[in-house]
Amino acid sequence: MVRVGTAGWSYPDWEGIVYPKGTAATREALVLVARLFDTLELNVTFYRPPSARMAESWVKRVAFRPSFRFTAKLWQGFTHRRDESHAVEEKAFKEGIAPLMEASRLGALLAQFPHSFRNTEKNRAYLEELLDRFAGYPMVVEVRHVSWVTDELLAMLSRRDTGFCNVDQPGVGAASPPTSIVTGGVGYVRWHGRNKENWFRKDAGRDARYDYLYSHEEIREWVQRIRMMDSRDIFIIANNHYRGQAAVNALEMMHAISGDKVEVPDSLAKAYPRLASIAAVVQRPGMLPL
Repeated sequence: MVRVGTAGWSYPDWEGIVYPKGTAATREALVLVARLFDTLELNVTFYRPPSARMAESWVKRVAFRPSFRFTAKLWQGFTHRRDESHAVEEKAFKEGIAPLMEASRLGALLAQFPHSFRNTEKNRAYLEELLDRFAGYPMVVEVRHVSWVTDELLAMLSRRDTGFCNVDQPGVGAASPPTSIVTGGVGYVRWHGRNKENWFRKDAGRDARYDYLYSHEEIREWVQRIRMMDSRDIFIIANNHYRGQAAVNALEMMHAISGDKVEVPDSLAKAYPRLASIAAVVQRPGMLPL
């Protein structure tokens, strides 16, 4: 099954575009976005281990979609502060996501490493140790440096039934190129946009780095790659979030894969008229599932 969604859903700059103004920080935001997509990537788990109460709330809010699955980013301490053990945070993280696992709502757990994480003996050992610590979870590894795209790494991930994250990112320096690799039961794709000018610019904010709208041709290219991915579950996550562009491209990918028209919020259609040709239903602002 191919599931398409966005990385996160609570963005102030989505207000008045993806959902009504004043919605981003409310419980309603998740419900409205989950109505459009069949997966969403949890970003909050990257910044702090979640509480079980938070996870239970997420599960309840998507109850109206039985096939819906979350994916979750592993807490950043495990991937960005690798010289520390984080035993307390590991316990808290596992307890926090337990409701997602128990409800069969966790499709993948993503370990996102920074571009500076290169393929060295020390880093390979750390990666295997981390996978040991999270054995039993549907793990996916995102490594952005091209040095990792090797037969040795892919064989190791395959042995562990761990997914490889296929990244679409600005082609700058030693960035890994787009791929269609599957190493485990979960296939995973993340779109970061192709904003070369701001990707590594030190004073660029988050919005500037991810300000990119994929063209129809670029989406068609990805459809071909996805059709080559042999996996029981494939997750496609749009992270080019600025001003709802991730939602636009996710809806366009859903249409490109299925051939069916998709539900589009009227505010999003007004902001991005290119969606008119694939819109089946214009959703009224604030419209909730029955």
